[in-house]
Amino acid sequence: MIRKAVVSDVEKVHKIINYFASKDLMLPRSLREIYENIRDYFVYIDGGEIIGCAALHIFWKDLSEIKSLAVQETHQRKGIGGELVRECIQEAKSLGIERLFVLTYQPEFFQRRGFRLVEKESLPHKIWTECIRCPKFPDCNEVPLILDIPTASAFQE
Repeated sequence: MIRKAVVSDVEKVHKIINYFASKDLMLPRSLREIYENIRDYFVYIDGGEIIGCAALHIFWKDLSEIKSLAVQETHQRKGIGGELVRECIQEAKSLGIERLFVLTYQPEFFQRRGFRLVEKESLPHKIWTECIRCPKFPDCNEVPLILDIPTASAFQE
């Protein structure tokens, strides 16, 4: 089951994200950052336990980012990540967002879901405000991809 995250989910979301960040598979998130942006997050619940999360962060009138997508290792390859991405796409559609982007170390996952590779320079400078605070800046190897929402109806598992 997927639902919007609530404040009491923050510590578990933080633990899941930073587990993968410690393996250099995604960027870390602080507790403060998750609390401040909790309304962006979805959580996937199985057996009463949070086993995955993703966030949809709005940048501008026509652009949002899917970030912090993570699923516990024991629950991977069961379609949970795809369901979380689909939920983010649906919320973006309902908000009238035209494009979604991701910065990821797993570009193939998103390409299978209709995202296409783009040059970092093609993304608005506004998105780099978060990058400047990152400890990996400017030597980050995240790959930028984008999805045009009108084509999102072709989203496949």
